[in-house]
Amino acid sequence: MILDWGRRAYAESWREQKLLAERRAAGSATDALIFVEHEPVYTAGTSARGKRHNTLPHPLYTVERGGDITFHGPGQLVGYPILHLQERGMLVGVLLRLIESALIDAVGAFGLEGRREQGKTGVWVGEKKIASIGVAVRGWVSYHGFALNADCDLAPFAAIRPCGFDAEVMSSVSALTGKSVGVEDLKPIVRAAFENRLQEHALCTR
Repeated sequence: MILDWGRRAYAESWREQKLLAERRAAGSATDALIFVEHEPVYTAGTSARGKRHNTLPHPLYTVERGGDITFHGPGQLVGYPILHLQERGMLVGVLLRLIESALIDAVGAFGLEGRREQGKTGVWVGEKKIASIGVAVRGWVSYHGFALNADCDLAPFAAIRPCGFDAEVMSSVSALTGKSVGVEDLKPIVRAAFENRLQEHALCTR
């Protein structure tokens, strides 16, 4: 099931996805992939605990997902897979690789050769990073997810070390293709790629 939340404040989306994950763990909801854009915000995952950050131009939320600090803003497609991993026979590492594969497939539709970087979760094109990934799991249900840069303003990354890297490493689908590729252009492509990878995983685990 796809849930398209449009553009929402981060705090509201964070609260709603946790509630949905709790309902999925209790069996009162189905697996879902949430699409959303956020107003400008920084989020810090478990790898950022104990680190000090400079004064930031946008709010900062410390959240449950894995990974370090990153930026979310308009023009970035954020996806939250709410999946019951036990029912799908899926470990967290498998989910991370599945998300990477789906995003690599999706950007390939725009002529970009996405790839993994050994030991660095996310999606890269050449030396540039275009997608950040970090998930959390509660009651065997995943939440949080990925952020794929479509045509977002990359300047706010300069205030941090996104996922521990220099800010200059961050790019977007639009910047790398030289074409305007928006969030709405990416949604159907990412949806199809994600569904295909889930089906592939299901076939492999039968």
